[in-house]
Amino acid sequence: MALPTPLHGVIPPVCTPLDLRGEVDTGSLARLVGHLVDGGVHGLFALGSSSEVAYLTDAQRATALETVVKAADGRVPVLAGVIDTTTPRVLDHARTAAGLGADALVATAPFYTRTHPREIAAHFRRLRSSVDLPLVAYDIPMAVHSKLPPPLVRELAEEGTLAGVKDSSGDEGALRRLLVALGGRTARRTGPAPGFAVLTGSELTVDAALLAGADGVVPGLGNVDPAGYVRLYAAARAGDWERAAAEQERLVALFSMVDAGPESEMGRSSSALGAFKAALQLLGVIERGTTAFPQLPLSEESVREVGRRLSTAGLLPPR
Repeated sequence: MALPTPLHGVIPPVCTPLDLRGEVDTGSLARLVGHLVDGGVHGLFALGSSSEVAYLTDAQRATALETVVKAADGRVPVLAGVIDTTTPRVLDHARTAAGLGADALVATAPFYTRTHPREIAAHFRRLRSSVDLPLVAYDIPMAVHSKLPPPLVRELAEEGTLAGVKDSSGDEGALRRLLVALGGRTARRTGPAPGFAVLTGSELTVDAALLAGADGVVPGLGNVDPAGYVRLYAAARAGDWERAAAEQERLVALFSMVDAGPESEMGRSSSALGAFKAALQLLGVIERGTTAFPQLPLSEESVREVGRRLSTAGLLPPR
């Protein structure tokens, strides 16, 4: 389907349910897509960080993306993560994604080796010119160890290489500077790149990002409570900032589930992704909360803590 211009709204990075063998549980994944679409989301981001893309084989990536595209059935656009270390590898993923029916691509800068902004620009330009799909840059310096400079993003936006950026830098000041560079909140639609989308990847500051002029959010927690983020987005778009802040505060409390796994016993990725999957299992959306190896599973007590957070947020009966 045609990608909205600009891309906007709530676009969760879809978790990838796994079976006990670590293979993609396509039945659970299709139900998860239904859960998200029924929750009112405006798009789906398959093969992102919350999808455990870094742990999946190429075959598993293809299975997951194909399942999401089929389950979405044209109701919302599907963005495909094509995240990998170097341009040739990213191009391979991009061509596969295009063949499977993705509506847009999401790529980071190259990583593992250190790159200059000129090399990063060449990477995005090669990708966009080689595969005829809209391209969204994924700014996640924690993972790729380089920050996309706002002037570079603006340059690539103005020339049409990039259709948007997902900002997961955690640098709210840089996000605001980018929005100002693109024309500011009141003039974004007539600024230097009027169709360019700015999406925040922070679950915790969505109301502030939307107030500053962002177009939407890509929330990992949106797998668990898509309707909550849709309500937040709708309130912000209506200018009801008090209602938006109240919904944001409820979601901040719910987000604390990501620390259900003790830091002394497991990595933060294991805890966060394990919590999202445990929540989805408790909600009856997916079959099991298995995470990809070598991530560690949540303990029974940690899963109970996730359940308590769901109950407090009004998503499960009191436990």
